[in-house]
Amino acid sequence: MDTDNRGDEGMATVEYALVTVAAAGFAGLLVVILKSDEVRGLLLGILRGALGT
Repeated sequence: MDTDNRGDEGMATVEYALVTVAAAGFAGLLVVILKSDEVRGLLLGILRGALGT
């Protein structure tokens, strides 16, 4: 029986949970930023320039 890694049991689950929470926080921050009128106008300008309209 391999007893060298007993202290690491459950670490992968904790790491996945932390990454999920961090990703949700980052997504929330992006939503707040993208709701800004200045950012929306900037993105629309970039898209219009890229599409040549």
